[in-house]
Amino acid sequence: MGYALSAEPQPRIVEVGPRDGLQNESAVVSAEKKAAFVDALAKTGLKEIETGAFVSPQAVPQMADTAEVFAKIQRRPGVVYSALVPNQKGLERAMQAGADKISVFTAASETFNQKNIRASISESIERFRPVIRETKAARLPLRAYISTAFHCPYEGPVKPVAVLPIVKTLMGLGVDELSIGDTIGKASPRDVRSLLKPLLDIVPVEKLFLHFHDTYGMAIANALTAWREFGVTGFDSSTGGLGGCPYAPGASGNIATEDLVFALSAEGADMGIDIEKLTAAARALVPSLGHPLDSRLSRVASTGRHS
Repeated sequence: MGYALSAEPQPRIVEVGPRDGLQNESAVVSAEKKAAFVDALAKTGLKEIETGAFVSPQAVPQMADTAEVFAKIQRRPGVVYSALVPNQKGLERAMQAGADKISVFTAASETFNQKNIRASISESIERFRPVIRETKAARLPLRAYISTAFHCPYEGPVKPVAVLPIVKTLMGLGVDELSIGDTIGKASPRDVRSLLKPLLDIVPVEKLFLHFHDTYGMAIANALTAWREFGVTGFDSSTGGLGGCPYAPGASGNIATEDLVFALSAEGADMGIDIEKLTAAARALVPSLGHPLDSRLSRVASTGRHS
């Protein structure tokens, strides 16, 4: 089977805080603060940071200054600075900004996709076919997100049989990696097992990332299940637990990077990421956000309790 656990699979993290984390904030975070956040994250040991999205500023106002953020960051050798794009225009802007990697997105729920981008799943894939073609021509790595792969806020539970054909299509188009999203944070380890068993028969484990939200407090358990039982090493996370989704009512933030690093390290992973620097990077944003951070480690740091 394609999901056999190797001896010591070391987890890989894609930091999505500057994009997926900040895009749902109501307060305006300046390009200077965003760039400082990215620069601080790059000093923690993280190897990939999703720096922003080249999307409609009317649809996602917090991402309107992504080109400026890219211009202001101090690029650190060995760190990949990626960007999410919805179409060819977004791709052109991302390439002009010097994005190292490109991400496209769709969903496993028709209703969510219509709410999110006003297109069916098949229409969304048709839209980014030229993006995939041009990204590959430019020899840039390409990621594809599949949202609502476990539960949909409108349709309820999403069965693996709905996810697998989308995965096969995207793999056939030549994407380099897939990020499978629990957009409303309702998945349990049982759900993770149910999807990963058939999924890893058609996707090499090294091409797979899991994108958990922590609405119901299950994200860490889900990540540990995927890593320990299936050898999945790729995870998306957001420092400070920032995030949510404007088209997923009730969804809370992403799994916090510092909480995930702590949990994986406690289970024996060699992460090479400085947790104190992670929490400091997120704390620096708090005055701009206007609310406390959601991560468990940030709460520990703020109370000083370490029993």
